[in-house]
Amino acid sequence: MDSNKMKRELEARLSREDRMISYDREKDQLRIESKLAGKGITISLGGVVAKWHNEKEKAIDEIVYYVEEGLRAMVEPVQLEDHEKRIFPVIRSSSFPKEAEEGVPFLIDDHTAETKIYYAYDMGKTYRLIDSKIIEMEKWDPSRIREIALFNARSLSTSVKEDQVAGNIFYFLNTNDGYDASRILNKGFLNEMETRIEGTFVLAVPHQDVLIMADVRNDRGYDILAQMAMSFFASGRVPITALSFLYENGQLEPIFILGKNK
Repeated sequence: MDSNKMKRELEARLSREDRMISYDREKDQLRIESKLAGKGITISLGGVVAKWHNEKEKAIDEIVYYVEEGLRAMVEPVQLEDHEKRIFPVIRSSSFPKEAEEGVPFLIDDHTAETKIYYAYDMGKTYRLIDSKIIEMEKWDPSRIREIALFNARSLSTSVKEDQVAGNIFYFLNTNDGYDASRILNKGFLNEMETRIEGTFVLAVPHQDVLIMADVRNDRGYDILAQMAMSFFASGRVPITALSFLYENGQLEPIFILGKNK
């Protein structure tokens, strides 16, 4: 599988009369645009090809699903009033775009040096990031969105899977509801997890669909967490950061772990 074959495969699966598909040869990117919305999604073919070599057809199915749901979200109306339970915070990398393609800024808050908080309107199988145009149309105060989103984040399930490696304990939260990384904003949950920690409490949000928490009890634990975070970061559909965070006194502090062992 190469970029040309991937381009043809995606074009065949995503072509519709109400869409325009274009290819940027220099950047090796395929763009699928909704004629109705006047907006679209750009896919870097190199990344999809790389995932295909590991996951085969699953990689193609995943990107097709992402595009289909993303384009659907672009044309569906957003109504905040009476739909408060659909508003959630989402974690993104500090380098994530600050505005929609048409130049409309998203509602964004600082989180850490590596991450920022965006806000989303849940649409079932996908969500739409809330921007200033939505806020203006709905006539909502941004502080109301923030308050509701964080409240809803605290209502999300927090069941974790536990694994022990080399004397260290790792907890994984991976519900695939689109808000796994958002659980890092639930201070009550983090404080509860902290009571279970005997060593050093370290967290990672390598992509939006996982939150890793580690009870690091020896130096090997840092290496293992760094390897996990990098692996998840490389395979995630919406990568956030491969760095980890110390959690102390209710604060997150990014740390760089230089792995020594494989």
